[in-house]
Amino acid sequence: MFKSLAEYLDSIRARDPAPRSRWEVLLYPGVLALGLHRVSHWLYGGGLFFLARVVNHFARSLTAIDIHPGATIGRHLFIDHGFVTIGETAEIGDNVTIYPCVTLGGTNPANGIAGKRHPTLRNDVIVGSGAQILGPIVISERARIGANAVVTDDVPEGATMVGFKARSTLVPVEEWLREFVPYGTPCKEPCEPGGNRIDELEEQLVQLKAELDALREDRLAEETRRSEAGG
Repeated sequence: MFKSLAEYLDSIRARDPAPRSRWEVLLYPGVLALGLHRVSHWLYGGGLFFLARVVNHFARSLTAIDIHPGATIGRHLFIDHGFVTIGETAEIGDNVTIYPCVTLGGTNPANGIAGKRHPTLRNDVIVGSGAQILGPIVISERARIGANAVVTDDVPEGATMVGFKARSTLVPVEEWLREFVPYGTPCKEPCEPGGNRIDELEEQLVQLKAELDALREDRLAEETRRSEAGG
């Protein structure tokens, strides 16, 4: 048990340079919320729904993190800071990182898999601040959800999603990822898929202007020759 706890705390230190010791990590809201969720989830699984809710409400008031007792969570989840909401039928794999103000929200239960209203996050997913992941969709392994992205469709393995509604940056995760990408958001080009296209269009515009200037010079020279010949 203590070895497992130590591994969990070390996994957080590997993703967060702020703590100087495991003792600091023990005070993190995300760690406290996850520990209390383990209790509420055990009660929920035993049919003690009211008691599970009591523990859930206590955890939420203490940490500003609301994890429904029914949510299924794997190993080494790191919730950095708080104000995170995780719905009842959400499923979270191992080594997932969630930054502040994220919602794993549900949709109409008639829309999607019966009884499954919330997203599934596979292993090693990173979700940036303010992201909203909605519905019974699957965020595949090693995907990155950029800050404030709104995701309503399945995300392929290794994709980085940005924007509203979120779109893939088309940047393979291997180009950016060595071990960990904070906030799940690689910055600067080529993060934005339109960046290269804009550069191409600007180059074409320069070429067109040069060709237009050359045509004007040729036309002016031709008019000059005709004028001299007529004179």
